[in-house]
Amino acid sequence: MKVLQKLILPLLIGLVFFVIYTFYFAGKSDLGSFNDFDPNNNAVKDIRVKLLSDRGINMQGGELVFYVVDRDGKVMMVSGALQLPDNFDKAEVIILKGHLTQGGFHAHGVEIE
Repeated sequence: MKVLQKLILPLLIGLVFFVIYTFYFAGKSDLGSFNDFDPNNNAVKDIRVKLLSDRGINMQGGELVFYVVDRDGKVMMVSGALQLPDNFDKAEVIILKGHLTQGGFHAHGVEIE
């Protein structure tokens, strides 16, 4: 009986740490929404989106331009003077760092997930 009592507290503490890690520290795997951004705010935020590689990656006026879609199905033009990671055109989900403008999303950085 005493052995059982000695095991209960460590198991409960372990369970609490597991639950906290699972819900708080584990990375999110769902796409973000552009509705969470304010076009009048220039704060740089991260957003996970799906790359629309069929629309191509173009160079316009010294900036790269490509298209992405968020979890709500909203297609957004992304522009910025960026260094794209290797195999960017083959990526499905990317993480953009930037802010929303009136004409689209201005990216400061891109990561492949």
